[in-house]
Amino acid sequence: MNRIGLRKEEKAFEARVPLIPEHVKLLRDQHHIDFFVEPNKQRAFSESEFEKVGATIIPLKGSGSQVVFGIKEMPIGFFERDVVYVFFSHTIKGQKYNMPMLRNILDAGATLIDYERVVDEKGRRLIFFGNWAGMAGISDTFHVLGERLEIEGITPNPFAGMRSTLELKSLDAVKDEFRSLGKRISEQGLPKELTPFVVGFAGYGNVSRGAQEIFDILPHKVVEPENLPILEPEENALYKCVFKEEHMVEPKDPLATFSLQDYYKTGKANYRGIFESHVQYLTVLMNCIYWSEKYPRLISKKFIREHWNEDNRKLRVVGDISCDIGGAIEFTVKCTTPGNPAFTYVISEDRAEPGVKEKGPVVMAVDNLPCELPRESSTSFSETLVGFIPVFAMADFTVSSFEDLNLPREIKDAVIVYRGKLTKNYEYIEEYLVEDKIK
Repeated sequence: MNRIGLRKEEKAFEARVPLIPEHVKLLRDQHHIDFFVEPNKQRAFSESEFEKVGATIIPLKGSGSQVVFGIKEMPIGFFERDVVYVFFSHTIKGQKYNMPMLRNILDAGATLIDYERVVDEKGRRLIFFGNWAGMAGISDTFHVLGERLEIEGITPNPFAGMRSTLELKSLDAVKDEFRSLGKRISEQGLPKELTPFVVGFAGYGNVSRGAQEIFDILPHKVVEPENLPILEPEENALYKCVFKEEHMVEPKDPLATFSLQDYYKTGKANYRGIFESHVQYLTVLMNCIYWSEKYPRLISKKFIREHWNEDNRKLRVVGDISCDIGGAIEFTVKCTTPGNPAFTYVISEDRAEPGVKEKGPVVMAVDNLPCELPRESSTSFSETLVGFIPVFAMADFTVSSFEDLNLPREIKDAVIVYRGKLTKNYEYIEEYLVEDKIK
């Protein structure tokens, strides 16, 4: 039998699994794959549920597992030579906090495959949690919005008393919470000083669609970005505004027209950010975009310093679902946890104050949002992963040359490290490893 390991998750509140017991049983029965599951009482699926479908509960290091699947980063010292590790590594942007882990993978002679890089020919992710991050993220964002308006004494406040996603525990409960909110908005109305009350969604992919699915439960109207300046106040309905790339940037050349493919290719070289011109109309911003340093930010620290004291400011809360530290939202200066999902950015001191305060933008920045709906999000993720497992199980990851490794294009392109060496597509990460080592 081929041996597959399921790594335990150690991060606080992280109860997700990459494969659910039902799919473990399917793979054992149909493909004769043996599963080793690391002991852990934190999982949303119990050890007994895995044992019932034939999995062995055992520590993975030294177990002989050929491929180990997890969700979040794995600890330094866990990696073994010629073992394949598949998880969200958060290394492809050269993230400083994960360079020591990546170096340990290289030194160990292990192989790293990142779910994030398993994409189709159009670059769309094939293994993902995205929609669940959006669902949990907007729930937490509206929860902290209620706290923020309450602290400011703004009334009516139909958002007051909303429970966090962690408290709600299931998607059905989240939807019920939003149905109740919708009823309060219809009955109480919205605070006049914030109307027209606009919730902006930056991006339109899986994350944004998940957030919008929950938002759409509420009474609302849809507005295009170009119509934000002429909106009429609505006391009993929110406005939803979805921003695409052409609303976030413009060509630097005044004679050029926007081209999505050119923007993806050239980024800041040919385009400047214009999203900040929309911010004055937003009370809540949901950031759902993929971002790297190649592209302009949505909101800079400089802008928020200048904008915060303007008379026309409505912005109260940013739901930074993407949660890139110092990224698209430059004042996302830290990540938060499901137990305390927000911080207030103290503009004058350039720092985060835990929790919801009156002065400064409140940022919801939980970096593992799907863990707040662990059984449902794990089931969804497992459905996207299960079809790839036989390929992982049958592949020979001990062939000496990466070029000779026989894998489908989608998976082979996601191999960041092969047997202790960065693959050609990811050799650029070496400069970040060197920088980290020097420091």
